[in-house]
Amino acid sequence: MYRCAQCGAQIDLKKYMENKCPRCRYRILFKEVPRIKRTIKAR
Repeated sequence: MYRCAQCGAQIDLKKYMENKCPRCRYRILFKEVPRIKRTIKAR
């Protein structure tokens, strides 16, 4: 989930693939990114 800095709307970028907020057209700041956990396996 991403949060717009201007209006505070939460945008799910899996459904909305653009870097501007759909409500106020302000550029989305990518701050509330969920942590991606990767398991690294040795070869």
